Amino acid sequence: MSPGPDRETDSSSGPSRPRERSNGDARHVRAASTMSVTKIWDDLLLPTDRQVIENAGYGKSRGLGDSPMLMVIDCQYNYIGADEPILDQQDRWPAGGGAGAWAAVRVADTLLEDARQAAVPVLYTRNVQKRTVKFDSFAGKSTWNKRATLDDAEGSRIVAAIEPHDEDLILDKSYASAFFGTPLVTYLVGLGVDTLVITGVSTSGCVRATAVDAVTRGFKVAVVADAVADRIVASHKIALLDMWMKYTDVIDSETAREYLQSQAGP
Repeated sequence: MSPGPDRETDSSSGPSRPRERSNGDARHVRAASTMSVTKIWDDLLLPTDRQVIENAGYGKSRGLGDSPMLMVIDCQYNYIGADEPILDQQDRWPAGGGAGAWAAVRVADTLLEDARQAAVPVLYTRNVQKRTVKFDSFAGKSTWNKRATLDDAEGSRIVAAIEPHDEDLILDKSYASAFFGTPLVTYLVGLGVDTLVITGVSTSGCVRATAVDAVTRGFKVAVVADAVADRIVASHKIALLDMWMKYTDVIDSETAREYLQSQAGP
């Protein structure tokens, strides 16, 4: 059975007031920024590639800050699809990630629980089109029905399994990066955020674009490897490799949970 949305989300949500923060446990912050993640891309590398990485010292941790936000990128029915093998659900959700995407959703759900308990702000993005917009950077490269991406379409809704809470932010965007043409920087500055912990889909698309733009703007970024997913396995692995090498920290969900839990006050 294909999933169906339980209710619409409010895309007009704005930023909440900055929360009071404790110093947290610095040991947890350091652990989150330095623990290595299983390099799932290793099977793609040639011996020469491994030597290049070693010689240049790629993959050094930037570290994480003490004021994070948890981001959930585009976990909508259009891009998550049904919890089935990807080919089995493409007749209903041609851009859906299927079972692999749902595995990431379930991991993200645990991080959402930790973030809310620690009063870490949560922001969801939705990739949607307004009726006045005729194209975007993704829709122009595929043949599936573009009306499915309109902001009031069924597939544009965030999956009910991790639907936003009233206090969460919801940011609509029309392009891969959550920073392009949106007030995201204003939200982050207003909340005093210095670190983004990123989950969602797809790894090689909106996750990567948002992560790179965040680093470009001076934020620290951790991409949670088992809480992101892609339609293409190679794309998923290569995107994680690129981000780990040159831009962001790539951590696992256990490390991310420890980091988020360390933000809780006394």
